[in-house]
Amino acid sequence: MYVPNSGSELKRLDFRQGFDVAFREYTSKLAADKPVIYCGDLNVAHQTIDLKNPTSNHHHAGFTDEERTDFTAQLDAGFTDTFRYFYPDQKDIYSWWSYRFGARKRNAGWRIDYFVTSNDLQPQLTDAQIHTDIMGSDHCPVELDTTNLLEA
Repeated sequence: MYVPNSGSELKRLDFRQGFDVAFREYTSKLAADKPVIYCGDLNVAHQTIDLKNPTSNHHHAGFTDEERTDFTAQLDAGFTDTFRYFYPDQKDIYSWWSYRFGARKRNAGWRIDYFVTSNDLQPQLTDAQIHTDIMGSDHCPVELDTTNLLEA
């Protein structure tokens, strides 16, 4: 999935927040009936360790208090950020880098690509990876490994 970006000067922040609420309601409804997994560019760096320069990027699209609070609400609604589930304190691992200023070469990135699951899948989760060594775009692939998923 691709979550809407809040845009330059946060012109679309209200739209983004409306999307976050509607998506949380939708995924919660789905999770009431079956396990849920979603993956994609969620356009939010949830924690300060999820981007290289949190101080200078605070209040910029993808790292506003509102977007981060909305993602926390999603997790609190019964969902798991799978990378942080396995690596709660891992720093300097990002999934997106600007094409400008040699950001990828300097590893000045953001972790904005996620696998998120409903909490009931935690027993089946075995690992989550971010493949920073794979080039091809301004993002790199993220991976979720599971076992016995059909039994969930």
